[in-house]
Amino acid sequence: MSDRTAILWGMADTDTTTLHAEATTILRALVGREDAEFHEGQFEAIQALVEGGSRALVVQRTGWGKSAVYFVASLLLRARGAGPTLIVSPLLALMRDQVSAAERAGVRAKAINSANRLEWEEVNASLREDTVDVMLVSPERLNNPEFREQHLPDLLRRSGLLVIDEAHCISDWGHDFRPDYRRIRDLVAQLPHQVPVLATTATANSRVVKDVEEQLGAGHEEVFTIRGPLARKSLRLGVLRLPSPKSRLAWLLTHLNDLPGSGIIYALTVSAAEDTARLLRESGHSVRAYTGRTDPADREQLEAALKTNDVKALVATSALGMGFDKPDLGFVVHLGAPSSPVAYYQQVGRAGRGTPNADVLLLPGTEDRDIWEYFATASMPSAERAEAVLEALSNGQTLSAPALESLVNLKRSPMELLLKVLAVDGAVQRVQGGWQSTGKPWSYDRERYERIAHARVVEQNLMLDYETTSTCRMEFLSRTLDDPAAGPCGRCDNCAGPWYSDVVDRDASESATQALGRAGVEIEPRGMWPSGMDKLGVEVKGKIKPAVAMSSGRALARLTDLGWGGRLREVFAADASDGPVDAALMKGCVQVLAGWGWQERPVAVVSVPSRSRPLLVESLARGLSDIGRIPYLGALRPVDGGPTGGPGGNSAFRLAGVWDRFQVPPEGAAWFNENPGPVLLVDDHADSRWTLTIAAKALREAGATEVLPFTLALKA
Repeated sequence: MSDRTAILWGMADTDTTTLHAEATTILRALVGREDAEFHEGQFEAIQALVEGGSRALVVQRTGWGKSAVYFVASLLLRARGAGPTLIVSPLLALMRDQVSAAERAGVRAKAINSANRLEWEEVNASLREDTVDVMLVSPERLNNPEFREQHLPDLLRRSGLLVIDEAHCISDWGHDFRPDYRRIRDLVAQLPHQVPVLATTATANSRVVKDVEEQLGAGHEEVFTIRGPLARKSLRLGVLRLPSPKSRLAWLLTHLNDLPGSGIIYALTVSAAEDTARLLRESGHSVRAYTGRTDPADREQLEAALKTNDVKALVATSALGMGFDKPDLGFVVHLGAPSSPVAYYQQVGRAGRGTPNADVLLLPGTEDRDIWEYFATASMPSAERAEAVLEALSNGQTLSAPALESLVNLKRSPMELLLKVLAVDGAVQRVQGGWQSTGKPWSYDRERYERIAHARVVEQNLMLDYETTSTCRMEFLSRTLDDPAAGPCGRCDNCAGPWYSDVVDRDASESATQALGRAGVEIEPRGMWPSGMDKLGVEVKGKIKPAVAMSSGRALARLTDLGWGGRLREVFAADASDGPVDAALMKGCVQVLAGWGWQERPVAVVSVPSRSRPLLVESLARGLSDIGRIPYLGALRPVDGGPTGGPGGNSAFRLAGVWDRFQVPPEGAAWFNENPGPVLLVDDHADSRWTLTIAAKALREAGATEVLPFTLALKA
């Protein structure tokens, strides 16, 4: 028996050592303080798990010490002969922090996730040797065929405790629609009856608490719930309403160094985070961007840089959220509001965990509602597309997500989300090589999705109410989460007056104006044809041949950009009427062309025939032709009525809708023969880029030596 095992068994066997004393010893090792004591409710939860084998739900504010409950309980259960604890944890950052915290308490923790695939066999060997106390997995890993079939059954059979972290995600009413979390109800049902279960969260109103209790308690005794006050006394909340993205950036440039310590600046989109980080860096601030596009290895380095105060701030999307733990985080600033008070509370809870004071400021934007609507719509499956997927899988074959794209007009991310929803509902299952139908009957739960959609609208309106309330802001958030202890904080801008200045330096305002006035983003050319095009009657595959490919292009801006994006969103709004391009946009386009740096000047301007904005596209093409003194040859000729289909959808269907739908008139081919050179191809926006790709193919086949696409907006 190892020394460590002897110590643990000795703790369990010593008659004079109470459970509280054992637990306190582990707690002090965990936090590294000899005087550490449990917060109210911590030991009670541990006792319920260790002595009672209970199903428990702990709802406590961020920083309260929920992880201490399950780490201490894990060692106590191990000392009593139980198997390893299985922790379902939603994020890699959270797993890393949990493993580090576990090691401080002498808890042997391992993780299985997408970032450590090469370590899986080593982890499995440790499980077989019983040298793992805590195993962390993501909810998505539970449906990985190899893990589900080869490792999960034995892990469940031997498990001494199941922990569901960020348990609000189980519920439809949680702030994050994450289908794989709904799978956990089945996981709980597979556990031996005597195995305790702990669910933890900091963000749950009464409705979510009830939902989680029902799922934890299925087939078991009543769930033991501990719910504490959610207000954070260290946080000083405020809202500063500024008129534009320029003024919000200028405020940051002026006041970032006034904010205490280091912190997080949240943005609603990847483009906004990257643009803001670039502007702040160019002005001498030590900041970095952290988004869903950030490489996993870089994320770990950026998290470490923030924890060691090597950067003033990370400018982040919600990718830096649940589980990031920096006790002395001094501030959280939001450029744009999250879509619900629950999500906002989750993010601001990153600050002030181990310090007496931290500043939290919201700078809402006029574009927030549009962004909320986009993300809400993208995450909700439709009956028609679900039925199309089931039909594609109905003949018993196994199909990958890319193969399904040639059969169902749905982009990759929504396709994978829909497959997860169908898998959780039991209609499909993920197997080696792709997805299969289970053959079980399935019907679209319209009432459920309408209920979720309605709940989101309610949450959005509550977020708008938070921005404008004249009452205590912390009390507002606490009441939104149904905290019975909610009361005035005495610290926020409504309780004690604004603690922030609304003054913006003139130099900062000019810098923001210049930064947001910059124009031009690259339109990357397509390199490969989508797979499975033969199923749609288009006989292409593999790489796009250089002889027909378009070159790298330019757009004035992305629709999500902070600068030109606002004006472009107005132009491309669903209710916006078609009309000539205005002088400001034309000036920006000329700025882009002037800085393009092409190898050879275009010999002609050609436009794409537009179904929705013909006046806009033609005026843009003619304007660039006149200003650049480049001949305008007109628009390509539509074939068989021109492109079919509409916006959205996946690459395969988008390509099929434009394939061979553009033609260069014979006089155009003759003109290129006499005037060889590049062509500037003009359209209103680029999304999938297949319209530009096929239009460029037609021009190249007609004799253009190169095609340089240019659009007002880039949607992708």
